[in-house]
Amino acid sequence: MKQEIIAYYHNQPEPLRSCLQGMREIILQHDKEIVEAWKYRMPMFTFRGKMFCYLWTKRKEQLPYLGIVEGKLVDDPDLIQEKRARMKILIIDPTRDIPFRKVKRILTAAMKFYR
Repeated sequence: MKQEIIAYYHNQPEPLRSCLQGMREIILQHDKEIVEAWKYRMPMFTFRGKMFCYLWTKRKEQLPYLGIVEGKLVDDPDLIQEKRARMKILIIDPTRDIPFRKVKRILTAAMKFYR
């Protein structure tokens, strides 16, 4: 599992790699109960054993995003539903600084549904 996660990040071109690795650190440092996993061939993060969020890239636009598993329950103007029934995403511009406060705000809001 750990090898797949490392390979996923390593195989991303810059600036995606740096952005995704930065997002990974923000997520893992957000709460000690968040654990990294490899599910559905992508980096997934669980909270108290339940799928919480994940990192992925919109291939066409080459934009990384944070997917919130229970996003439909989170009312935040920065989250996008698109055609997803359950999840919402936060698209990150890999050429700019990661919006740290925005990411933390969304993670905190999403955690309410797991407590």
